[in-house]
Amino acid sequence: MYPKVKDINEIGNYPALVKAGGGYVWDEVLEYRVWCHPENGAEDIENGDDYFYVFGEYTEALEFSKETNGAEEPIALILQNEYIDESEFGKYTHMKEKRLTEWPVEFLTRPKRNKNTIPDFLSPNAPDNHWRY
Repeated sequence: MYPKVKDINEIGNYPALVKAGGGYVWDEVLEYRVWCHPENGAEDIENGDDYFYVFGEYTEALEFSKETNGAEEPIALILQNEYIDESEFGKYTHMKEKRLTEWPVEFLTRPKRNKNTIPDFLSPNAPDNHWRY
C-alpha cells in the first residue's frame, strides 16, 4: 500500500529530530517510525522521554503500533530534495534544498516528485485547490 524504504540497511541511522509535515512533495521514504509515549502507557525505557522504533515496511510498523501500549500510528520519515514552502497561507516558494521530515503516511498517496511536479504546482494555470491537507 505504501512505498518501501530507500535503503533497508540505513533505517535507524537518521536523526530523531527532523521537520514535521509540509512541503507537499516527497522524493524518498527513508523509514517508517512508531513513536511511543510512556505517559500514555508505553514502556518507560528512556527516563520518561518519548522514543520511536523504526521499520522498513509500513505493514510491520502498523502491526507494532496496534500491539504496543502508548504507541502512535506509524509515520513516514521522508527525504525531500526539493519542496514547496508555504510560510504564509497560499504563498508558495520552490525550495531547492534537502530536508528530512516526518509525514502522516496518507501523504504518500501523492505521487513521488518528478521534474515537473513543483513547476506545475506553481504554474499560474494550476487549479485553485492545489493539494490541500
